[in-house]
Amino acid sequence: MNRAATGLMAVVLAAWSGIAVAAQPAVTQQLQPVIVTAQRRAQHIQSVPIQMTALSGRQLAAADVSNTQQALNLIPNVTVANSFTFLNSFVTIRGVSEINNADPPMLVVVDGVAQNSQKQLLMDLFNVKQVQVLMGPQGGLYGQNAIGGVMIITTRGPTNRFHSHLDLKYGNGRAYAATASVSGPLIRDRLLFSIDGNVHGSGGLIRNPYLRRNVDAVNHDDTIRARLLALPTSWLTLDLRGDYNGFKGGATWDSVVFSGNANDIQPPQSDYLGASSGHVSDLAFKFDANLGFATLTGVTGYTNLLEDYRGSLDFTNPTINPGGLFGFLGPVGQGQNLSTAITSQEIHLASPNAQRLRWLIGAYYEQTTKSLLTRAFFEIPTGSDQFYNPAAVIINRNEADHNHSWALYGQADYDLTHRLTATVALRYDSNTLAQTNLANPGFGGVARKTETDSEPKATLTYHFTRRALGYLTYSTGFRGGGFNSPGISAPFSEYFRPETLTNYEAGFKTSWLDRRLIVNGDYYYDVDHNYQFFFVNATNGSQIIQNLNRVHIRGLELSVQAVVTGGLQVFGGVGTTHTDIVNSSSVSNAFPGIDGNHTPKTIPWDLKVGFQYDRPLGDGYRGTLRVDFTHDGKQYWQVYNRAVQKPLNLLDARAGVEFAPWGVYLWGRNLGNERYYEDYNPSKFTGLPYDIGSLAEPRTYGVEVTANF
Repeated sequence: MNRAATGLMAVVLAAWSGIAVAAQPAVTQQLQPVIVTAQRRAQHIQSVPIQMTALSGRQLAAADVSNTQQALNLIPNVTVANSFTFLNSFVTIRGVSEINNADPPMLVVVDGVAQNSQKQLLMDLFNVKQVQVLMGPQGGLYGQNAIGGVMIITTRGPTNRFHSHLDLKYGNGRAYAATASVSGPLIRDRLLFSIDGNVHGSGGLIRNPYLRRNVDAVNHDDTIRARLLALPTSWLTLDLRGDYNGFKGGATWDSVVFSGNANDIQPPQSDYLGASSGHVSDLAFKFDANLGFATLTGVTGYTNLLEDYRGSLDFTNPTINPGGLFGFLGPVGQGQNLSTAITSQEIHLASPNAQRLRWLIGAYYEQTTKSLLTRAFFEIPTGSDQFYNPAAVIINRNEADHNHSWALYGQADYDLTHRLTATVALRYDSNTLAQTNLANPGFGGVARKTETDSEPKATLTYHFTRRALGYLTYSTGFRGGGFNSPGISAPFSEYFRPETLTNYEAGFKTSWLDRRLIVNGDYYYDVDHNYQFFFVNATNGSQIIQNLNRVHIRGLELSVQAVVTGGLQVFGGVGTTHTDIVNSSSVSNAFPGIDGNHTPKTIPWDLKVGFQYDRPLGDGYRGTLRVDFTHDGKQYWQVYNRAVQKPLNLLDARAGVEFAPWGVYLWGRNLGNERYYEDYNPSKFTGLPYDIGSLAEPRTYGVEVTANF
């Protein structure tokens, strides 16, 4: 650790020493009951036969979690990288990875609305009530894109009394963030409102020595959310929410790694300061009607998403690479203009919980319209944006995509005995794709494809005692196929096939010592057909998605939570993921000899541990300390398995004092200042004559002040 980290930790420990001296004995606590909605009904988390994690808003704040990437990186067998553009993310869950220009492997649901675009995973978490993460395919209830799991985000709703909240943060790199919210009744007990705002930005911490600029600076990332909750009768609830997010930040900040060593940490040195800008608008309406024999729920969602980026295509500069791209093209830039509109409608009917047979039936419809303009251009002069200059454009791809999806689904739980429950679920998805080549309308016309899939699930749950259960699950998942950009060259297909996964799982959930200790675990074995992976064709710069015929995945997960003494909780989890490419014959000409290898971005095992310590200090003061430690094993970046990142150890901490209505905290992330790549792509998969890697953020630290009124 350098002096800055040592100093920060000294301040944290000194502050905590004062807290410990002044602390008064606390009463031994139990782990509090947690209610989740993983199966679209309210249940205690320990009674749900799914390996899952639930984080409350207070737990997220205590862990200094401010976005979805930080939340998911707390969970074993899940990693998230942010690279290339501001909204780009690459989540890997149980060995199934996200890729460019394709459907995500983990479905994100916000207040009941499915977020089905890759660009919708990364978001700020503010005024959030709960985040749930379900592991394994959940196609039976959630359908397409839940092939690896589901993340359910529930924002905090309006209150029946006036309440306001303020959160201010400042950190190194001139990073700032501010969140404010106000909530209350317009008509008490009948019409409630809330307004939340979140702004943040930074000067960045990743330096480009050639440009003498920080490539990860955030000019602004601002969100406003408004919500109305109407309770016209005792049996009907109406919920309307609108969000707007505008942003401008970095892009294409990858470093060139001439050595081909994924552990050779190099700064970005391109001659072009990349930038992303755009906005995301969301509108959602939900109703719940208690009909007595069942509850009818409807959810309508609309999203308008725009992201434009510009940056270097060769990632170099005239000093380190005088010839430019391929040694003779000179400096070349790249850019995309993306526009996506998504409209969805879901409706389902669910029986009451308190009966032997519990059932749920539903239907879903979604329409997506996307336009994507991709260009490469000569930077004349160096570092300039020539995206719209016809004389400078050397690659021009322009497509319009229209997708229509619909689904029918249902689930039934039946108590065979007071100990044994059988659960069956089935969902049928249909997805129609159409792509138009706008750059060359006369070439190829409109490409069309309809995909269908049935996703069954069956579970047997046995309750050994009131606080211990075991389960056996057969479940399936489905990720849609699609079209690569029009005009890609042979031997690669313009159409990539849908990916399907079959999961066999055995698990247990247990509570011990009068709910002071929870131990949960599972073993899973997956067979994945048509595993999707991404690369760039060097002959013409095409971004291509193709399929591996069959992949096998197996692993273990174990999680522990415990109250050690009054105010002290410890928690941890370990996950293993062994992926095996069993059959790659469909791409063997381009990628020979990869059978038996790991799939891209695989980490064979990881460990997440930490503790939370809260103590009263007297006179209304309360001390709090949170520490999180992550160990990630080796990471295999691509199917050749030659680029392997060494294991990582990451340490985060947050300590503070709370005195109503205020809280003051010190926080730090990556306190050991590990230097590593969040994302890494060997030359074989980039179309470039060298590897590139996207650097992770170095050590960050700062101060936070909160107030609740």
